[in-house]
Amino acid sequence: MAGEIEDAIKRADQESFTKEPPKTLKGQIGFLIRQFGSAKAVAQEIGVTADSVNRYRRGARKHARPDVAAKIETAVRARWQPLVRKRRQRQAASSTGITVETRARFGYTAPVGTTDDGRFRRLTVHLPPEYAQRLFDARDAGASDQQMRQIIADGFKEIYFQDGGGRAMGLSDVAINDIDYLDLDY
Repeated sequence: MAGEIEDAIKRADQESFTKEPPKTLKGQIGFLIRQFGSAKAVAQEIGVTADSVNRYRRGARKHARPDVAAKIETAVRARWQPLVRKRRQRQAASSTGITVETRARFGYTAPVGTTDDGRFRRLTVHLPPEYAQRLFDARDAGASDQQMRQIIADGFKEIYFQDGGGRAMGLSDVAINDIDYLDLDY
């Protein structure tokens, strides 16, 4: 099961289209057949028969069952404009960075005399390109959701809590827990 960070990266990838994917069932099936190479392969991907796929392709069936339509939509979006997604990721990792919006419980280790009790915060923080690079590298290496959370927590520590080195220098080990939502944009 994918974690919150992996899901957020997938959503951000899908938002980066420069051209919208096909809307009609016939157009979507045509695209999938070009991607997979055959109606049989598409049928296996979406869980219907090859005959049904061919009916969709010809236009003999104009509407799929809701569960099949959702599978078709997901399959198309996952394969639509992969070069655009990769280019946006490279750009985020090299120059533009990544914006993280979340509502989660943040806890941290702080010096004696200050509170380190975790509390919910709603934050929108723009992290520099090196954090985007670390996040994408970790995802590509198969890192766990907890490891990717820690990369984001390190970025929050540096950019938000320590303000780039201007305050809270004794702060260490920021942790993100109990994520209500997390959204990425790059």
